[in-house]
Amino acid sequence: MRLIQFETTSGQRQVGVVDGEAVHTVRGVASTRELALAAIRAGRSLQAEVENRGSDAGPAYAELQQGGRILAPLDHQDPAHCLISGTGLTHLSSASTRDKMHQQKGQDEATLTDTMRIFRWGLEGGKPGAGQVGAQPEWFYKGDGSIVVRPGADLPLPSFAEDGGEEPELVGLYVIGDDGKPYRLGYALGNEFSDHVLERRNYLYLAHSKLRFCAYGPELRVGALPAHLSGTSRIHRGGEVIWEKEFLSGEENMCHSLENLEFHHFKYQQFLRPGDVHVHYFGTATLSYADGIQAQPGDTFEIEMKAFGAPLRNGLVAAAEPLEPGGVTAL
Repeated sequence: MRLIQFETTSGQRQVGVVDGEAVHTVRGVASTRELALAAIRAGRSLQAEVENRGSDAGPAYAELQQGGRILAPLDHQDPAHCLISGTGLTHLSSASTRDKMHQQKGQDEATLTDTMRIFRWGLEGGKPGAGQVGAQPEWFYKGDGSIVVRPGADLPLPSFAEDGGEEPELVGLYVIGDDGKPYRLGYALGNEFSDHVLERRNYLYLAHSKLRFCAYGPELRVGALPAHLSGTSRIHRGGEVIWEKEFLSGEENMCHSLENLEFHHFKYQQFLRPGDVHVHYFGTATLSYADGIQAQPGDTFEIEMKAFGAPLRNGLVAAAEPLEPGGVTAL
């Protein structure tokens, strides 16, 4: 089952089940979060909750896409209660990178860079046995729900940014139940959008490089994921595709299990506030920046994976600055 959130022509929010070119509107619910909380309270799965409520014929999917009326597939009415985060160094890179790791296996730990050290820990301990705690991944904070751009809308590029590049990723979507436990609704495609020039200048700038807008969706895939997933990431410029590359995900292509990544996020008590929404990016090994491409305003990012239905498309636009140097006022 794949779900979307969308707006009617009058601005009302609704939840829809995608069925090819058609969308069936879920009865009696205005948001995916509301639907999830109802399922948790009833002791049902998300799919069972949808089936229990029933649905009605809705608008054509293409009509919603063309009208820009599709929302992110999970959000919170108060953006401050939606946390956007992610984990890095989680995916197996190219064969050459793996060869490099094998060559360094025999080296002393102290001779590895911090990046390679964390990657090695993931390779060796990122997929623990049932009930065991595995290696801790790199973790980063992106922002709250106010940085989320809906599918089809533009990602703002701030003037201080040195780069604004795509990151095609799987995204886990979660709601915290009344019992303070995390519940996974499912997964979506995501564009984690970061400043790779800044990040590569010094790894201590990683935190700065991640404080950018992002997008995920348009569809929420309910249920388990295939172990191997293959998609395509593209950049369009001036009506042409200037870069295109396959990207892989799923646990066969990762050095961490999804369960391990989830544990190391939700083990923190402050992330278990009832009613909150969590959007967590699981990382990637494929970037246009690594191939010498630098995106610019006017470009369009497209991330596509058959298992997730419609592709995620977002343009890039120069952003208006919210603060000038010296703009802090003393009281």
